[in-house]
Amino acid sequence: MNRNIFRLLLISGLAPILFSCVNSRKVVLFNELNQESIQSKVENLEPVIQKNDLLNITVSSLSADASVLFNKQTVTTTASGNFTNSTATVVGYLVDQDGYIEFPVLGKLKAAGLSKKQLKDNITKGLTDGKLLINPSVDIRYLNYKVTVIGEVAKPAVISVPNEKITLLEAIGLAGDLTLFARRDNVLIIRETDGQKSFKRIDLNSNEIFTSPYYYLKSNDIVYVEPTKQKLEQVSSSRYWVPAIISSTLSLILILDRIFRNN
Repeated sequence: MNRNIFRLLLISGLAPILFSCVNSRKVVLFNELNQESIQSKVENLEPVIQKNDLLNITVSSLSADASVLFNKQTVTTTASGNFTNSTATVVGYLVDQDGYIEFPVLGKLKAAGLSKKQLKDNITKGLTDGKLLINPSVDIRYLNYKVTVIGEVAKPAVISVPNEKITLLEAIGLAGDLTLFARRDNVLIIRETDGQKSFKRIDLNSNEIFTSPYYYLKSNDIVYVEPTKQKLEQVSSSRYWVPAIISSTLSLILILDRIFRNN
């Protein structure tokens, strides 16, 4: 038998043994989904402002010159050389540990615990009552709205959410989707509100995900995709059996090569 053919057959025979565990995994989601439509719980999606939030507050009015005082500037730096990427540093309003922001002229304003609309109304009222601007328009956006996805995903990442709305499935998709070794029935979401952390486990094989209040993620949520028991066992034992298999395979190839060479 030709030596190259023999080696190819030997490697082909070992490959199914090494990778059969991966091929046998169930990777299909939503196994229990059998309804044509499911009503999602989308109420109260607007997040409440919390301490350490960074807010971009833009004020406009009939007088552009008068409005400048209430708008912080954006500083943009463009990289030179062979790179075309640009970076922008946006100066926002940081909610301090007491829950306040320091706003021009109006001074300290309570922000933590309010929705964006409530804070917007308070600023608008302050500018109008103080006769600082005529018909002011106030827009508020989060500068630090992000979620983190870690664990058994292809690309663990901290994901910025400019439109301030993201679902659990979208976050997992942006992280490159689940790996073959991900537990789809036990995805953990860690959420912090007013210094208190809450924990929720979601089964992606169940209809539960579409009606859960955790279907839509909130700023600073952490999504942890747990590995399967098989992955944990593989990692813990790989330091022993992988070198052994490699060593045995190489030894067998060398022995057979010597036999064929002598013949």
